[in-house]
Amino acid sequence: MSAQSATFEDFEKLDIRVGRVIDVQPFPEGRYSTHILMIDFGLELGTKKSLAKLAPNYAGPELVGRQVLAIVNFPPRQIGRHRSEVLTLGVPDGHGNVVLIQPDQDVLIGGKLY
Repeated sequence: MSAQSATFEDFEKLDIRVGRVIDVQPFPEGRYSTHILMIDFGLELGTKKSLAKLAPNYAGPELVGRQVLAIVNFPPRQIGRHRSEVLTLGVPDGHGNVVLIQPDQDVLIGGKLY
């Protein structure tokens, strides 16, 4: 399966920012999501909620303080009784489980991917 072609203008429409996880709660009733993340994106965007499928690679608490990348300009999605405001980005490991994307060094939160 090959990826569909996209233009540079398509990429520019995505607002991908770095944020710092400030809280993680389990979401056991989630069908596709296992955790609720609260992520601080700095003064411009503030704190946003993201529901993500992180098990079995992450228990949750070890993510507090970690920087992550997220798409911040998708419309919010209602997942059960929660509203996911951003899409936290990850890639699959060898078993298809999520590994979060993060900068390889600490950067200013709220910074935009380019």
